[in-house]
Amino acid sequence: MLRHLDGFVGDSKKILDAWDAYSDEHTGLDGWPYDDHAYGLRKSQRDADTAAAFETVRTGARHLLATAETQLAHLPAHAVRSHWGWQLGVLRDALDRLDALHEEWVQTRDGLPATARPGTPALDDALAEHHAECWSYLDTWATHGSAVVDINSAARQASTPSVPSPTVTAVPASDRAKPGRR
Repeated sequence: MLRHLDGFVGDSKKILDAWDAYSDEHTGLDGWPYDDHAYGLRKSQRDADTAAAFETVRTGARHLLATAETQLAHLPAHAVRSHWGWQLGVLRDALDRLDALHEEWVQTRDGLPATARPGTPALDDALAEHHAECWSYLDTWATHGSAVVDINSAARQASTPSVPSPTVTAVPASDRAKPGRR
């Protein structure tokens, strides 16, 4: 699951970087898009891509958080970063909201007419709205999800006993081995 989370964080960065490049190129100095429709479509694509990338993490996200919280509680104080606890709380809140939005989406999807299929405005518009509602919470996971990986790394390092440095102990002359015969 950590690899999935790490992959999501990396994929999200690429998605956001591509969005930022698009946005910079397609907006004026005042921040308004040159073409509202094209800009909106591209933004919807960003939202959908981020949601798709998170699907590999979604099923194990609660387990990742619970594990990180347990690891954090057992880390020695010198290994803890002060922002980790806050980040885990932010991730938990975002996941709670994503779960609630997912339930709302299931109800919305189930309430759509039978003719609403991929490629039809009824489904595509509802799904785009769902992705737009989820995006800020997904961005929270993209921004702070690496804390879970960092906590795991710190826990692994803390649980590995460090090898003691070799010490040099002087041996009294009387205890030294006598030279043997040749």
